[in-house]
Amino acid sequence: QVQLVESGGGLVQAGGSLRLSCVASGRSILGITESEWYRQPPGKQRELIASISRGGTTNYDDSVKGRSTISIDNAKNTVYLQIANLKPDDSADYSCNALVTIDSDGTTWYGWGQGTQVTVSS
Repeated sequence: QVQLVESGGGLVQAGGSLRLSCVASGRSILGITESEWYRQPPGKQRELIASISRGGTTNYDDSVKGRSTISIDNAKNTVYLQIANLKPDDSADYSCNALVTIDSDGTTWYGWGQGTQVTVSS
C-alpha cells in the first residue's frame, strides 16, 4: 500500500514563504507521475491551486500564479509546493494527491494525503 503524507505547514507572517512537501511511501515506488495541490480555506470549498502533469507541465490558479512552484523530486518520492509572498487569504488546509507508478508493468496507485494547515498572520 502507498501513503501520501504532507508536511511543511504552520504559522507564517504575511510576506513570508513556505515549502510544502507531499511524500509518497510504502510498497515499491518507481515514481510520481502526476500530482495536484488543493487547499480549503475555513468555511469555503476546496480549490485546486497547482498541478503538474506526466510531462512536467505545470498549471496554477490565478490566486497563486507567479508566486508558486510545484515540482516533483522522484529521488525523494516527493512533490513540493513552494509559495512566496504569503497573504492572509492563503490560510487554509493544504492537501495533495498523486498518481504513483508502483510496478514496472505500469501499475499505478492514486490517492490523497491527510493535509497540512497553513495560517498566515497579517
